[in-house]
Amino acid sequence: MATTTPTAKPAQPHGHDGHDHGVHGRELQHHFETVQQQKETATLGMWAFLVTEIMLFGGIFMAYIVYRWAFPEVWAAAAHHLNTPLGAVNTVVLLVSSLTVALAVNAAEEGKRRRVLTMLGVTLVLGLTFLLIKGYEYSEKFAHCAGYATPISWVTGTGQHAVDECLVPGRAFLFPEAHGAEGAAAASEHGAPQPGLGSPYQLFYFLYFVATGLHAVHMIVGLTIVSILTFLVWRGMITATYFTPIEIGGLYWHLIDIIWVFLFPLFYLVH
Repeated sequence: MATTTPTAKPAQPHGHDGHDHGVHGRELQHHFETVQQQKETATLGMWAFLVTEIMLFGGIFMAYIVYRWAFPEVWAAAAHHLNTPLGAVNTVVLLVSSLTVALAVNAAEEGKRRRVLTMLGVTLVLGLTFLLIKGYEYSEKFAHCAGYATPISWVTGTGQHAVDECLVPGRAFLFPEAHGAEGAAAASEHGAPQPGLGSPYQLFYFLYFVATGLHAVHMIVGLTIVSILTFLVWRGMITATYFTPIEIGGLYWHLIDIIWVFLFPLFYLVH
């Protein structure tokens, strides 16, 4: 009597739902069928997040439009007291950082790990440079409120004089004598100097600090993301077949740059 031996079933690949992570790589999560599907999902999610960020800044831009239309002379006079050269330098810094991020994404696609690390490192330096320049701009305003001409004299406590300008929103706000024909027209209509919370000039600086301050917070978040990406590249977790985190982080960084491209002319060049 013949006996039959049960045929052994082929071993299923390890992983969830039969996914072969040895083929697809360890980066493929169990709830995705392919690496491409995972990449498209992550990209779509990032774009949805960026839309919410645009809506956030859109409210600030709408407030700017309303008050710019209501107080055109005030806007023109107030813009004269921003440090336009430093703002222009910061614009160039961010535009160059967008280039370095794009080069980092390109290098990641080609699997050039050293170049990715270099470009991300340069991006970090440029981002920190932007924050340092913006911090100096802010310190100028606070130094003037304390009666000092520069932030350095404020720190050293030398050369204090009477406060004739305080452009930080609050009860101590004091707009100096207006300059030029536009400033004179604004001064005759609204009075100059304008102390206290009732000054229409304060609307400009309130929106300036809110918009640029919120942008600076996003820059800090962006620097944190780039730092994490640099660590992942250094650990070899970003490869030529898996560089989605670099692309996603690059999209966020580009948003930061684009927002500043709008902020710079709206506040610094409005006069």
